[in-house]
Amino acid sequence: MRSSGRNSNRNHRGAGNSRDDRQKHAGRPRPEERRYDAGSGGRPDRPGGPGGAGKSAKPGGAEGRRQGQGQEGRQGPGGGSRGGPKAGAGAGGPKGSRRGPKTGPKTGSGQGGKGGTRGRSLPARPREYDAQIEERNRARHAKPALKLPRTFGEAEGERLQKVLARAGMGSRRACEELIDQRRVEVNGEIVVEQGLRVDPEMDEIKVDGLTIATQSYLFFALNKPAGVVSSMEDPEGRQCLGDYVTNRETRLFHVGRLDTETEGLILLTNHGELAHRLTHPRYGVAKSYLAAIQGPIPRDLGKRLKDGVKLEDGYARADHFKVVENTGKNYLVEVTLHEGRKHIVRRMLAEAGFPVDKLVRTRFGPIALGDQKSGWLRRLTNTEVGMLMREVDL
Repeated sequence: MRSSGRNSNRNHRGAGNSRDDRQKHAGRPRPEERRYDAGSGGRPDRPGGPGGAGKSAKPGGAEGRRQGQGQEGRQGPGGGSRGGPKAGAGAGGPKGSRRGPKTGPKTGSGQGGKGGTRGRSLPARPREYDAQIEERNRARHAKPALKLPRTFGEAEGERLQKVLARAGMGSRRACEELIDQRRVEVNGEIVVEQGLRVDPEMDEIKVDGLTIATQSYLFFALNKPAGVVSSMEDPEGRQCLGDYVTNRETRLFHVGRLDTETEGLILLTNHGELAHRLTHPRYGVAKSYLAAIQGPIPRDLGKRLKDGVKLEDGYARADHFKVVENTGKNYLVEVTLHEGRKHIVRRMLAEAGFPVDKLVRTRFGPIALGDQKSGWLRRLTNTEVGMLMREVDL
């Protein structure tokens, strides 16, 4: 059944009255009651608008009292609004009753309302706890390393020929030839096969009886001519031992000394410990000399030298004495002793009554001068260096 216009108007008026009542209870003014100033831009929460601090809006006005009364039922006991953190006090403009101005605090000031509970700040978590959490997460996602068989992974150690080549023994092909010649030993055993893997830091590797760690040192034998000073440098500008090794990058030093007029074998090296032991009386490294003297000499000369000849600085004794050559009154004798005092051989023979015309050192420990020419420098072989090492327990 179609309703009449009278009833329709009545229903509209009733609906309008109920909407006005809801707006009044909600604290919002009716649209025709809203007033906006031109300077506020139509925003009640701006300064100069109904909700701001301008002339047209006052917190104590009628609208503020009306809005405050409509908001009483929606606030908690502590003054907080049901609207949450954005709700402010009821003394603002039309919209200030629900949300408040944007410049105000976002958390409610009451203790009993929902806004005060949500705005409460939580204590900060300590960094140690964060580090523990991170460590647990990493341990959870970490995967154990796979244990592959040796056929799939790299074999342990390093090939022997590669270690020898890095130590300066030559190219890898040359090092393989050393292994084929059975000149290489590892931990006291001679290597007879190629491709043996070793640990250079743990295993003892030797070539010709000499460890490869010693291969980085230099060992030379020089046949010193007469008139050359036994020093690496001479402040007076005389010819010295350093003139024979000027093209060496590594600094060398001589082992022991020889008189300026004495010729023969002298060792040069950069191995400090070996040089110290070769010249120390404790190790007693023997040195042999050939001396040219004038005869005739008595048969007991050797015995007198072995028993000891008294010198200015004490007795000096020879370890061995023999006559090498005799031509008329010219004698060539060999004297071996382990002392290294200055002019020791010359003073011993002069004290016995036979001054030395010429003196040559022919042997220093296990190293012999041989047929090396005067003024020539040669590098000692690994075998010779190994014999020197064993001579002084290195």
